[in-house]
Amino acid sequence: MPGRIVRSKTAERVAELLGSRDGRRHLSRYGWAQGMPVIIAQPHEPAEDVMALVSVHNCPVLVAMLDTPCETLRFIHVSPPNAALEIVDELPRNTRTRALFDQSEGQGMLSFRVRYWKYSAVANAVPVYTPETQQSMEMPLG
Repeated sequence: MPGRIVRSKTAERVAELLGSRDGRRHLSRYGWAQGMPVIIAQPHEPAEDVMALVSVHNCPVLVAMLDTPCETLRFIHVSPPNAALEIVDELPRNTRTRALFDQSEGQGMLSFRVRYWKYSAVANAVPVYTPETQQSMEMPLG
């Protein structure tokens, strides 16, 4: 269809979150900054392919994924590979994006490396944003 832009549901959800003041505030607490690239990934996609897109930017990025079946919008903040980091073993070549998200969430901060990267990078899990989470973060204690 001429004049129509095809957008994934993930891209729509990311745009909606970035379009809200509370969403931007939430993401900025975890390293997002205005103009930062956001890479859209699929849960079953090879993590190596997604990290190839990270390499193109040569700066920190957010990787967004709409997890199925609950359709939870998840993010990880990924640094570019860095010579100052300890070089870790490559992720297995069959590692899927969902597994990389799960590992980073399980560890909080994950040093990892993919094939073709000389140096390691860091993935930080971003807690899932919900309006209820945002309200509880702003409410004073006691």
